[in-house]
Amino acid sequence: MSTVSYDESPQPVRRFPGRNRLTLATAALVPTALAGWLVWQGVSGPDGDGPRTAAAGSAASASASAAASAAASARADDAPGGGDPTGSAPGSGDPAGAPEPTGPAGPLAGKVVVIDPGHNPRNRDHPAEINEKVDIGTVSKECDTTGTSTDAGYPEAEFTLDVAHRLRALLSERGATVTFTHDDDRPYGPCVDERARIGNKAKADAVVSVHADGSAPGNRGFHVILPALVKGGDADTSRIVGPSRELGERIVGNFARETGSAPANYLGEGTGLDVRDDLGGLNLSTVPKVFIECGNMRDSVDEGLLTDAKWRQKAARGLADGISGFLEK
Repeated sequence: MSTVSYDESPQPVRRFPGRNRLTLATAALVPTALAGWLVWQGVSGPDGDGPRTAAAGSAASASASAAASAAASARADDAPGGGDPTGSAPGSGDPAGAPEPTGPAGPLAGKVVVIDPGHNPRNRDHPAEINEKVDIGTVSKECDTTGTSTDAGYPEAEFTLDVAHRLRALLSERGATVTFTHDDDRPYGPCVDERARIGNKAKADAVVSVHADGSAPGNRGFHVILPALVKGGDADTSRIVGPSRELGERIVGNFARETGSAPANYLGEGTGLDVRDDLGGLNLSTVPKVFIECGNMRDSVDEGLLTDAKWRQKAARGLADGISGFLEK
């Protein structure tokens, strides 16, 4: 899979453990000494002949608490828990049961998105397996295909994984729970029926299958494939046709805006939408799902876009914005 450079993480601040402990320990001694003096004053009075007022006793307690906190902070740098003086492992929470502090929830918190990177880079090594027929409800089709490639040899399967990773990062930042159907972690597939089942099992709020087309030169632009109304065998898209169309329409608008690409000039009559009843990933889905063909790998103009890492980031952003608009409605 092609390697893409992402922004580097900021360099960690150089720390001087010895100096920090000395500073914190010194800070701890000052309130400790003050607390001791106040306690003595509270017991003996200014001349050692009687108790002090309640206010003095309260001040002593407050100072003692401050001293304890400072001492705990001084020990924190050496604690196994990475700043937790109790020694708890990171992420284990407060020993008394208080929840871990968390950042603000993103707008997609609680939403589940399944990303389906089209094809598999190693499908070409398993022709017998990917040509096995699977039931897609109305007919039987091949388990999977190799996908297409540019004339220079950049495979669709690598393109789809790259865009999928970028999309996952963007959706995760917005609070969504993101699942892949595969992540270049299996010898071939998964088959189209299994891809559908993964989204169904996850009870996904949206599923997007990422692809690039292999049409004739001169055919350029992107399009989103929507499920047709299909009923037969295990296929019944009646409940997802409407929401899938809304998801697709939102993706079309945002994808065009972010990438600057136009809807396909060879199908969809300029709408960027195409309805199909022959794709197992759509026929067997029980949750809103669409495919996107991000461009035509066999057209030289589109090839220049699809092979550009900066454009792929724009493509991922357009997809993320479209999905977010659908889920936040």
